[in-house]
Amino acid sequence: MRSALDTVESAKDASAMRSTRPGVGRSRVWPMQVRIIRSANRRRTVQARVVNGEVVVRVPQGMAAEEESRVVERLHRRLERRSAAKEVDLAERAGRLADRHRLPLPSGIRWVSNQETLWGSCTPATGQVRISDRMSGMPLWVLDYVLVHELAHISQPGHGPAFWRLVDRYPLSERARGYLMASGAGADLDGTDIDPVPA
Repeated sequence: MRSALDTVESAKDASAMRSTRPGVGRSRVWPMQVRIIRSANRRRTVQARVVNGEVVVRVPQGMAAEEESRVVERLHRRLERRSAAKEVDLAERAGRLADRHRLPLPSGIRWVSNQETLWGSCTPATGQVRISDRMSGMPLWVLDYVLVHELAHISQPGHGPAFWRLVDRYPLSERARGYLMASGAGADLDGTDIDPVPA
């Protein structure tokens, strides 16, 4: 059964039906229209992208309405995070924080969308830092804590006392850790957020 928010319009191509979702879905307000294109040619994969200010989601024609709704919402959230992440210059923020708290600069830093259980990660051997785009919805002082946490890993790969002394140079460390714990970030705080150091 289709949601009352869906309106199906006839398509010139009989293999695809289009529906437009207004800027509201469940209890969330979406700033962009969402158009769903059902394709007989698509078997399992789904795709979402922004086209002319509208989120276009392509799904298999036979996908169940409940699954479609979950997939559309998940993909829409991901696109929103990517969009919000583009507004924050990670390299500039990391540079200011490294300077202010006497931490090493990363050799590279970027947003990533494939970290579902981590807020950030660091490869100490190369100095590369990756920040989950899920952080783009967090307050900037929490993002700054995650940046400091990852910058500290460049010189201290583990979570020993020397590492925590570096992290605690950031005055809101304890408060930010509490915020992240309340947001369900346990894995990022127990030592699983760094890549193994090559032997």
